[in-house]
Amino acid sequence: MARPASKMRATYQDVIDAPEHLIAEILGGELVLTPRPGPPHATASTRLVRRLGGPFEDALGGPGGWIFLYEPELHFATEGLEVVVPDLVGWRRETLPQMPKTAAFHVAPDWVCETLSPSTESIDRARKMAIYAREHVKHLWLLDPRRQRLETYRLVAGTWQSCAPAFDPSRPDFRAEPFDAVALDLSNLWKW
Repeated sequence: MARPASKMRATYQDVIDAPEHLIAEILGGELVLTPRPGPPHATASTRLVRRLGGPFEDALGGPGGWIFLYEPELHFATEGLEVVVPDLVGWRRETLPQMPKTAAFHVAPDWVCETLSPSTESIDRARKMAIYAREHVKHLWLLDPRRQRLETYRLVAGTWQSCAPAFDPSRPDFRAEPFDAVALDLSNLWKW
């Protein structure tokens, strides 16, 4: 279960000092520690990024032009230091023309995917969605392995709006922004 680690304004040293078996983030000035993802969470995230990587990163049957990463550390300073670790992110190559030389990324991604779990869902849906909107992330997906659901959003005038029809895991032709140029077969995201 996610828990606030301290009531004092967190610093990056708190992130560095956090136990290795936990993910440490600074959200709204507060150190938040969450457990590492379990197998259903990790499996769904891995399969999703594999589906996207071929056509959108490697240009195999798709337009290419994207860079995807698992659990990068994003640093935002709009309202004090925020350290956010999304499950998956993607940048268009023109947004991130070169990789940083540090462990942290200071450029907001064009797309974020949070894979929901019981210990992180409330944080992902409230605090992190608000941070992503404030930092102008253009697209957000919420992947829910427990409910076998995928929600897709686009940022419009600072507000998240749904941008795809309901996800049907049995259909092999899912399309959603910003990856709607290619039909994706996401039918096995949940299979073990």
